[in-house]
Amino acid sequence: MTRRPNFLILMVDQMTGTLCPDGPAGFLKTPHLASLAEGALRFSNCYTPSPLCLPSRASFMSGMLPSRSGVYDNAAEVSAALPTFAHYLRRAGYRTVLSGKMHFVGPDQLHGFEERLTTDIYPADFGWTPDYRKPGERIDWWYHNLGVVSGAGVAEISNQLEFDDEVAFHAEAELYRLARGAEAQPWCLTVSFTHPHDPYVARQEYWDLYDDCPALLPEVAAIPYEAQDPHSQRLMEAVDFRSYDITEAQVRRARRAYFANISYLDEKIGRLLAILRRCRLEEDTVVIFCSDHGDMLGERGLWFKMSFFEDSARIPMMMRGPGLGEGRVATPVSTLDLLPTLTELAGIALENDAGALDGESMLPLAAGNPRRAPVLMEYAGEGSCAPLVSIRDARFKFNHCELDPPQLFDLESDPQELTNLAEDPAQAGRVEASMAAVRERWDLARFDAEVRQSQARRWLVYDALRQGRFLPWDHQPELPAAERYMRNHMDLNVVEEKARFPR
Repeated sequence: MTRRPNFLILMVDQMTGTLCPDGPAGFLKTPHLASLAEGALRFSNCYTPSPLCLPSRASFMSGMLPSRSGVYDNAAEVSAALPTFAHYLRRAGYRTVLSGKMHFVGPDQLHGFEERLTTDIYPADFGWTPDYRKPGERIDWWYHNLGVVSGAGVAEISNQLEFDDEVAFHAEAELYRLARGAEAQPWCLTVSFTHPHDPYVARQEYWDLYDDCPALLPEVAAIPYEAQDPHSQRLMEAVDFRSYDITEAQVRRARRAYFANISYLDEKIGRLLAILRRCRLEEDTVVIFCSDHGDMLGERGLWFKMSFFEDSARIPMMMRGPGLGEGRVATPVSTLDLLPTLTELAGIALENDAGALDGESMLPLAAGNPRRAPVLMEYAGEGSCAPLVSIRDARFKFNHCELDPPQLFDLESDPQELTNLAEDPAQAGRVEASMAAVRERWDLARFDAEVRQSQARRWLVYDALRQGRFLPWDHQPELPAAERYMRNHMDLNVVEEKARFPR
């Protein structure tokens, strides 16, 4: 590498890391991701900072947990004053571009990106705000429900397929533009897809790849509602489980479509990686593959995310680039760690007075050094009635909510989290130490009060802004037609020469 590295960040949505124990699982038809994994650092125990789309993405970009950033749920405003990796890179001379989803809420729809190539798939206003003042209330027009499981199957086009087709198209075009200006500034292109997020609907060509898939049923059978822990019971109520009688055949179809959509994404990612190779960008580019959070996929009878169980909270993370090395890194990490990792790779000093980060660079781990602190997670979105927090160290995971009994799992001996050791008298010392760590790290009464105040303010503002003239915050991509292809204020010879690669 002869200059500061470029970054190609490939983000998918709701892909569980349990499918990537060391690269993609063998039954997945993902040749391009498998090839990427062969030469990559593979962080097999990477976690989301918060198992919900917007909070996880705000943390991914800022390196801050929701309790620090204020992005608690899928309708919380991402402050324009919140520094992101895009701000740090752009300030240091990078071109920063986003194609696809980031679910920014609020008037600022860029957050350090110089350009967004597509609009978002989800709304940018406060309409999806939960309300802790009404515990257990379902807002049916936007809450998840199990209809996406009972209706899983095949379609040629869907809302999400249309979006990801567009994301990939614009990302490919941008890579070509970047290649044609390869002698200029370094760049960071973030390509963020919405699959394999539900609804579980896939194109026939990818569906057919999983006709004899051995993983179409969950490993852990559905647990009756009465035997579920309190938060899982709330999640079951939140997805309206009583209105559906989900059959084994429907579970199979939902999981099959989910796997099929991973193969669909693999093809899109393969095309982007091929452009990198053909345009001679590989030797100067770090490629990062990750997700925002996972999906329970019917494990324990649970679906979607919003839980600290592994299928929901653990995500894939691979990083390939010149000088990074390769191999499996088992130490737990988080997408909170992305910002300090990117800035270290780019040689950018972090601002001490810009706000303490909750993540740390992953590069020392690749060199065999220990992590300085355990991985932290938070959740305060729909399906909760008070904030939940989690601490994941090298072996154990400790979950706590002020409303519920604590949970302690030994992920080494019990990877499916079937035995809550917090109820074991022999683990009383570990539980006490974990609770002390929670109390030291979080003021949960204050956290709860801040979430409630944020929700109440947003409900008031949202109701007001729905009256009278409606001015949306959704991103409107620019398409300056007068500056595209050939126009009469341009020199045709210059246009043709600059547009050709190689020249």
